[in-house]
Amino acid sequence: RSTIFYIVPDFLACYPASSHYLKNTPTQLAFFERNIVDSHYYTRTRASTMSTTEAQDPVKSETNKVESVIRSRKERPTGSTHFGDADWDEEQVDEIGDATWGEVAKACCVHDAKEWGKIFVGACAALFFLYFFLVSLELMGSAAKVLGGCKAGGLMSDDTNPVAGLVIGELATALIQSSSTTTSIIVSLVGAEAISVNTGIYLVMGANIGTSVTNTIVSMGQMADGAQLERAFAGATVHDIFNLLSVAILFPLEVISHYLYHLTNAMLPDSVGDGEKWEGPIKKIVSPFAGRVLKANKDVIKDIATGKVESCDAYYPVLCLDGIEDYKHCASKCDKDAGEEVGVDCGRVGLITCDKTTGCPAFFQNGANLHDDSISGGVCLVLSLFLLIVCLMGLVNVLQRGLAGMSTRIIYKATNVNGLIGIVIGAAITILVQSSSITTSVLTPFVGLGVIQLEQMLPLTLGANIGTTITGLLAAMVSDNVDALQVALCHLFFNLSGIVIWYPIPIMRRVPLRGARALGRATRRSRLVPPIYIIVVFFVIPLLLLGLSSLFMQKTVGFTVLGSFLVIGVVLGIARFIWWWKKQEGLQKCLACLDRRTDMNNTMKTLPEDMQFLKSKVAQLVEHTGLPEDEEAGDAQKGSDGTAEEVAAENEENPVGDKNE
Repeated sequence: RSTIFYIVPDFLACYPASSHYLKNTPTQLAFFERNIVDSHYYTRTRASTMSTTEAQDPVKSETNKVESVIRSRKERPTGSTHFGDADWDEEQVDEIGDATWGEVAKACCVHDAKEWGKIFVGACAALFFLYFFLVSLELMGSAAKVLGGCKAGGLMSDDTNPVAGLVIGELATALIQSSSTTTSIIVSLVGAEAISVNTGIYLVMGANIGTSVTNTIVSMGQMADGAQLERAFAGATVHDIFNLLSVAILFPLEVISHYLYHLTNAMLPDSVGDGEKWEGPIKKIVSPFAGRVLKANKDVIKDIATGKVESCDAYYPVLCLDGIEDYKHCASKCDKDAGEEVGVDCGRVGLITCDKTTGCPAFFQNGANLHDDSISGGVCLVLSLFLLIVCLMGLVNVLQRGLAGMSTRIIYKATNVNGLIGIVIGAAITILVQSSSITTSVLTPFVGLGVIQLEQMLPLTLGANIGTTITGLLAAMVSDNVDALQVALCHLFFNLSGIVIWYPIPIMRRVPLRGARALGRATRRSRLVPPIYIIVVFFVIPLLLLGLSSLFMQKTVGFTVLGSFLVIGVVLGIARFIWWWKKQEGLQKCLACLDRRTDMNNTMKTLPEDMQFLKSKVAQLVEHTGLPEDEEAGDAQKGSDGTAEEVAAENEENPVGDKNE
């Protein structure tokens, strides 16, 4: 009380309006006293470091100090969390208070000239990093097509059984990093009657799974911060889990009933008119820059898949007329009906091609063979990953600076849109960029920062799933084939069916959300979880399923029996694993193993400092006891190198020893 009455008069002189506040109620008085005590304690503890300017302007200095000290919602009267607080990660969604749109408008639009200048500079920096982030994604997709285009085209070349079709669609999409390209090729294959409509349906189901590998890779760019990695990985894998759950239900349903085939068949028109290929505005902005570095030849994948050529070797060596590297002399196609020949009337390009507008890219080489183009693709893949990480770090840093100090109530109010509106927004963005991978990859860093909640990320990814089907529909319009349009419609209704099953009902919606959160929490225990997850989910399991299905495709008794035994063994192994995981504390054992690895890594990181600390303590002990260092070293040497006889003789001379020592 004496402290309160000592400081209150000065406080009232600075804030006259608070005198009325003191006279209201005992509760308010107690609240005021508690905050004044904290303020007075802070003033006393910081008095030694107070500058002359601060002493002359105590109101401003104390205000700035209190704002700089408060780094937790527990220290604020409102209990709200601000972006950048120490306990930012502890706040749950249901704990976030509600803000008004007036508060949102004030936080966004009410600033002085200096703040507007900072906002302008931050917006320019964010757009800069965002542009090159999109360029890196485009470049990574082109590099993936160069490296995996031949294999992806070979995978999709033949009619297969449903399981193989599902796995091939997933692997092809994971290899070329683009579900839009995969679905366009599938639609083209169906339009050319290279594969059946039913096989095309299973391929697009697999493409839906493979498309989520890109944003999962992007989430690994936030490994430097454990909390950001947890949120980002959860935001990325919620897309994976939703697609996997949809396939788990709709794939067997389609195999048994062919409901997608019959539903879309009833909707087909008698014919489809010729359409024009549409390119989104974002592609027009990003592609020219990326195309000057590397441009993949998608025709190679289509030609191998449709059987026009047997392998990529048919496109090599690269040949440019008169040695001139431009589109006309290298990439212009021969008119075989007019009798034109390669090397005489037109050139030949391989997996790397030239563009009509930008010309030949930097990694294009006249006379290159398949090995040369593969090396170029690998180099570009490394460069794109490096650029992606740099731009991601820059974008995250700019966003953190721009949002620092903003209340979570404001952020949550601005981003908490209705689920249906979120689906529409996700679909619209994907139609503009023509890639669900780009949409989810751009949104993933925002989830990592906590700007977008996981509950809001889910409808946005569902909208991205719908938006990516537009690419297939456009490709079907160009193909002028009713069957191609049917596959594109199957892709659309597959995603719509998954949304109807897993999103409207809250209890169903919580399944992918809980799974994503569990995977996010696992990254806290080990940073190896994301790469292991990508390798196992997108490559190991699909390859295992593809190998099993290939045994049944041989159509021989021996391979069929072998495949049956292997399937039974796999099923029993999965059942045994589930039993161990659930009933024999397998989950706890795995978590304990991850904790031990984390503790070991942390111990190894701090080992040099710990050793220095121990050495300093030993030196202090030696100084305190007066034991000479050379004697200590001699004893240590004697204890390590002395023989058993010497030790026994010493014990005989001094059988009791100095207990005090």
